[in-house]
Amino acid sequence: MIGLVLAAGAGRRLRPYTDTLPKALVPVGPEQDGEAATTVLDLTLGNFAEVGITDVAVVVGYRKEAVYERKEALEAKYGVKLTLIDNDKAEEWNNAYSLWCARDSIRHGVILANGDTVHPVSVEKTLLAARGEGRRIILALDTVKQLADEEMKVVVDPAKGVQKITKLMDPAEATGEYIGVTLIEGEAAEDLADALKTTFERDPDLYYEDGYQELVNRGFKIDVAPIGDVKWVEIDNHDDLAKGREIACQY
Repeated sequence: MIGLVLAAGAGRRLRPYTDTLPKALVPVGPEQDGEAATTVLDLTLGNFAEVGITDVAVVVGYRKEAVYERKEALEAKYGVKLTLIDNDKAEEWNNAYSLWCARDSIRHGVILANGDTVHPVSVEKTLLAARGEGRRIILALDTVKQLADEEMKVVVDPAKGVQKITKLMDPAEATGEYIGVTLIEGEAAEDLADALKTTFERDPDLYYEDGYQELVNRGFKIDVAPIGDVKWVEIDNHDDLAKGREIACQY
């Protein structure tokens, strides 16, 4: 089991920070003792290290040179080995293609984390505890939060697993919100890669969650693991960033 971070996005709603940095490297914590400020990538690597994951693949694209520059320092700080995967279409296509770029890494079995999700290590621990009994893909699901239109909403059948995953849904129909962290077993890699390829070939602007939906439509069972009442945020804009900074300092 390795870690996988999608860190190729531009995050244009976070300018001016993202004029020179990918979203995953926008500071969510203060500088300390001369060290660079904590970022979402820092938090995620720290989580991975805490659960014993020492190999991490990071998909990079927009302003990827900033990640390359910090690679050695991040490896030393968190005791991990980073493999950087270039997404050549990061500024043109959405993240279904970005996850497909990591298809070879997924064969090892991964915990996937979006590069803009501030969350505690309890999420990784919950996913790892949910392994077994034939589960091949497990989504971290927030069943506590009050949902609105922007969230990635999920409908779950207790017996059949995920039935629908989309932002385009009445919040009242949803079981909960997918928080951007997934455990994917290696045996799911080939099926997932094919579903993602079908998805971005249909429309390059689609999300990898649309690839999950494609899998579900093919009869593949995707499971969920409720994360409980924990504080987390997906950072899309400056309001989210302020929340992320409040949350990050608690972990």
